[in-house]
Amino acid sequence: MSGVRVVPFRREYAADFRRLNLDWIERLFKVEAADLKVLDDPEQAIVAKGGMIFFALDGDTVVGTVAMVRDSGQRYELAKMAVATTHQRRGIGEMIGAAGVDWVAEQGGRSVFLQSNTKLDNALRLYERLGFRRAVDPNATEYARCDIYMELTISGRTAQG
Repeated sequence: MSGVRVVPFRREYAADFRRLNLDWIERLFKVEAADLKVLDDPEQAIVAKGGMIFFALDGDTVVGTVAMVRDSGQRYELAKMAVATTHQRRGIGEMIGAAGVDWVAEQGGRSVFLQSNTKLDNALRLYERLGFRRAVDPNATEYARCDIYMELTISGRTAQG
């Protein structure tokens, strides 16, 4: 992906994290209280609790984002993945998703899970390319829109995949 690079969380990109996620959520679903809890203060909700947010930059413009939310010591959630509509279908989602999964592996994480919606066909194919497989959700979701759960086991994964 020529000219696009992935960087870890910076405070100045928090508004872009909110903007990119509200764009797809408002367009396809309904913004929920659980969304706002994370989007209103991503640094406190994610980074301060041992997670990380990654951003895809095209030049100086933030065009994609993904959060790796620490769930427990070795378990993380891939959440709030978004790519600007102007930059979709260019491999950016896969780029930031892989960066997030690699970061979890570097932290000693053993697994990553996500919750999504079955009508998001392109997103589900992306998750499968990243190695996620459908599974039964062991916990109730706090999002009304989520109707699918996927997991990725990290053991044996190297930073290059």
